[in-house]
Order: sequence, then C-alpha cells, then structure tokens
Amino acid sequence: MDRPELEKCLDNLEAGDTLVVWRLDRLARSLRDLLELVARFEKEGVNFRSLTENFDTTTASGRLVFHFFAALTQFERELIRERTMIGLSAAKARGRTGGRKHKMSPQQIRQIKALWAGRKETKVDLAKSFGVSISTIDRIVRPKSLKS
Repeated sequence: MDRPELEKCLDNLEAGDTLVVWRLDRLARSLRDLLELVARFEKEGVNFRSLTENFDTTTASGRLVFHFFAALTQFERELIRERTMIGLSAAKARGRTGGRKHKMSPQQIRQIKALWAGRKETKVDLAKSFGVSISTIDRIVRPKSLKS
C-alpha cells in the first residue's frame, strides 16, 4: 500500500481504538484492501466504523456483515482460481505451453554447448555474441547433475 498518511494513522492505532471514516472508499481502494485492513483491525483489537455506509465492527451485526463480505471475497478468489486452472488445462490440451517464448533457438543452444565444450569462448564472450545474459549461458552449459 503506497499511502503514507494512512500508514501513519494505522501505526498509531491501539487495541480498543475505533477508526472512524466518512466513507469506505476513503479508507481502501478495493474490497480486497478493505477486508485486509478490517482483518488487521480485528487481529489488533481495533474497531472500525464507516459513517456513510453504516459499517461498524463494534457491534455483532457489523462483524457479521464484515465476515459476509470476507466470505464473498474468498469465494470470488476461489472461482477465479478454478477458472484459471480450467483455462490452463484447456490450453495445455490444445498444445499450448505457458511462459514466455525462448530467446534462443535449439540450434543456438547446440552451438553454445559446442563452443563451450571446445573451450573456444568464455561465458562472457558467448553472452555478448548471442545477446543474452551470462546467467542464461550458465544455465545452458551447466551439467545436468547441477541443474535443479
């Protein structure tokens, strides 16, 4: 969260305090941020109240509303995760692979391995020649037994 004044305010709250805001959107920019903040308040024994939305964790009904919002958010996260997994499985079944495209072709990789095996060039020279980082060269030439 990049909100220094809010952080200062939150750092000064103590157990038993009640943070009062005019509107929920003045405290958090998203429902997820709001729920995380209210969970933090609950953990630290701080109450929370919004004057405009009549949201108040000092009462049993206010806490119930908060937990209802939290449950909905958790449900939404799980739905998104399930849909993502279904989409990834479908893409995999169609032959698609994840991640970015390789910078180097299999031919270039064979070429690097051959040059390295013959000790004709250093890793620095290979990196410059092929336009990649030294760590990329290192991953290519590292013996399989050392790869994780």
